[in-house]
Amino acid sequence: MSYDYDYIIIGSGFGGSVSSLRLSEKGYKVLVVEKGKWYASKDFAKTNWNLKKWLWMPAFRFFGIMKMSIFRHIVIVSGTGVGGGSLVYANTLPVPKTAFYTTGSWQSLADWETVLKPYYQTALKMLGAQKNPRLYDGDKALKQLAKEIGRESEFEHPNVAVYFGDEGVKVNDPYFDGKGPDRTGCTFCGGCMTGCRHDAKNTLDKNYLFLAQQNGAKILAETEVYDVSPIDKHEGKTGYKVAVKSSTKLFKTKKTLTSKGVIFSGGVLGTIKLLLKLKKKSLPNLSETLGDNIRTNNETLISVSTLDKNKDLSKGVAIGSLLHTDENSHLEIVRYAAGSGFWKLFHLPLSLGKNTLIRLLKMFGQVLKSPLSYFKIYFLNAWSKSTTVLLFMQSIDSTLKFKRSIFGQMVSSVSTGNKPSPNIPESIALTKKYSEIINGKATSFALETLAGIPSTAHILGGAVMGKDSTEGVINNHNAVFGYNDLYVIDGAMISANPGVNPSLSITAIAEHAMAQIQEKTK
Repeated sequence: MSYDYDYIIIGSGFGGSVSSLRLSEKGYKVLVVEKGKWYASKDFAKTNWNLKKWLWMPAFRFFGIMKMSIFRHIVIVSGTGVGGGSLVYANTLPVPKTAFYTTGSWQSLADWETVLKPYYQTALKMLGAQKNPRLYDGDKALKQLAKEIGRESEFEHPNVAVYFGDEGVKVNDPYFDGKGPDRTGCTFCGGCMTGCRHDAKNTLDKNYLFLAQQNGAKILAETEVYDVSPIDKHEGKTGYKVAVKSSTKLFKTKKTLTSKGVIFSGGVLGTIKLLLKLKKKSLPNLSETLGDNIRTNNETLISVSTLDKNKDLSKGVAIGSLLHTDENSHLEIVRYAAGSGFWKLFHLPLSLGKNTLIRLLKMFGQVLKSPLSYFKIYFLNAWSKSTTVLLFMQSIDSTLKFKRSIFGQMVSSVSTGNKPSPNIPESIALTKKYSEIINGKATSFALETLAGIPSTAHILGGAVMGKDSTEGVINNHNAVFGYNDLYVIDGAMISANPGVNPSLSITAIAEHAMAQIQEKTK
């Protein structure tokens, strides 16, 4: 048959971008469909008060790079735009520990730690990973914490996807023998998560997607896929019809494209939501496990605001240091640039308890004990300069399940283990020690106090690997059970809890999946 494209890729994040480059290198005609907008460095918001450029809220005509999704059990932060989550993530590229490869639904499918090792190296090279060379006030405090708990040897400068070079100096592409775009040395402004305005952050539009376009791959931005159906009405042996519509225009224009194969790379929120819809009609052969094995990385996000005027916690890269606090957990320092104080509108003093009433009473008690301190935090001090976010992660496992409600929306339920909780004793103890070191007070997202719902920036799973369709949605090559040339290559494929920032792992597994696809034959 004659197709519009050999492969249509839904989403331009870490899975989709890798797929676009590797397929285009193998001679395939590729289209990447991205719901979000194109953003050049000058287009990003200067601070997160510019909600129109920072938040993705189409109902308010906000088409920014970050989306917040609230479920019964978790609040999820994710990315939109050409480059997906790389536009808004904190650049950090750690390799998971052995437990990641030997647990979960994929554990028996391969010796993953050995199999993926060369692909991790490729991913690190492609993303321009370098050790963060400088520590600033927030990082130095974490190093002090490491010393106080006897874990100084477990403190490290992480690999980050940032071009350091000479600060503020533009150079010709330093990564791909001149085939990539010009880059500028990092200024350590802390603005990575509102979008790098200095061309220092190695976002996917500057490596994988940039090179894919040189090979002829097309990127269709501000466009959303709403249906994927086999042309033959069965298993996709003769290709697929992909229906798309505008994602930013008030009047939605629609069209249908054809392709030999389709790759779902819209992240958990995009891919699982779409596949749950398609299973009802267009793709009924999808595994019954679809939407299960959702993981939150067992995270807490707690902010600590210093009362010391001489500290500037906004300076540095978004995550410039991390500490392995035990064999299952680690702690990272996260920052926003000076002036990005929007989050304080949604933070309340950290308060723990079994129900909302207890948490509110404890919160008011804290404010009454230190009214001047909280007045300074909320009304006098510059939030981002005085505040750091403690990102705590664990490899300890528990899972959620997403399913489709009668209204067509995704809803969450607990699948295995305990439900996600903001009350992780190890995290709270570390927060207390860090607060003492910087003379600070802890606050957290309001929904943690009001409803006991924690937050995560790393939602994973829902279309995991298995030996067959009774155990997973995809096989060990990321191919969807029950269909030909249909793949899931994004965070939804992650089949165990990495316990670390997952972007590097998504990239490495995507590289592995693409290595299994043969070059196009004429």
